Amino acid sequence: MDLLQYGFFQHALLGSLLTAIACGIVGTYIVSRRLVFISGGITHASFGGLGLGFYLGMNPILMAMLFSVLSAFGVEWASKTQNVREDSAIAGIWSLGMALGVIFIFLTPGYAPNLSAYLFGNILTVSTGDIIWIAALALLLVILFSLFLREIVYVAFDRDFALTQGVPVKCIEYVMMCCIAMTIVLSIRLVGIMLLMSLLTLPQITVNLFTSDFKKIIFGSIAIGFLGCVFGLVLSYLLNVPSGAFIILVLVLFFLIVKAIKAVLKR
Repeated sequence: MDLLQYGFFQHALLGSLLTAIACGIVGTYIVSRRLVFISGGITHASFGGLGLGFYLGMNPILMAMLFSVLSAFGVEWASKTQNVREDSAIAGIWSLGMALGVIFIFLTPGYAPNLSAYLFGNILTVSTGDIIWIAALALLLVILFSLFLREIVYVAFDRDFALTQGVPVKCIEYVMMCCIAMTIVLSIRLVGIMLLMSLLTLPQITVNLFTSDFKKIIFGSIAIGFLGCVFGLVLSYLLNVPSGAFIILVLVLFFLIVKAIKAVLKR
């Protein structure tokens, strides 16, 4: 409990809770809508924004957010209106983002920026500004899903049925793609670009072993995500290993344990 005396650890815990809320909400939509691959594409495309931010001397997170939102809209536009296969569009922005990121980082004058916190995450370095941003996003998502949960569920599970019910499907899809992009970028500091897809999917598939109810998956994912972050954070601090990787390792262990328990109960 001595860790709670440190300000950086308090920030890390609060950041973990807020990130778990955002990823729990958005991740449930991603898994239900089967958008795991596109979330991976947006995650890696954000590297281009990070590189551009360093090159221009601007806030890399803000540039990554802009780059990610444009990439998400680009995939939606290309796949829905330009007769381009969605997986091909995703592969294109995935590769383009990583390539641009490498080029901009290489061209950045002075010392090469330290990218380890962005690639692999370090929740212990979360600042007050990061907390404010992720808190604003979490609040926005809670309000959005509280007001339009029925419409979002319709779009997530059956797009064609949603159209027959008069749901503004395209509008919801673009809004959700924007939310996915923002959640991805603001969660990078927690587990990093390389591991972020796991934080958006592992809690959801763990809860999904027991229920298919959209609301229950959201709340269960938030709980599992936060517990995984706390356990991973404490253990990584005690063992002096990267926090992002250890958080994902804990979430994987949660899934395997729950899977084993369910298999035993079925006998």
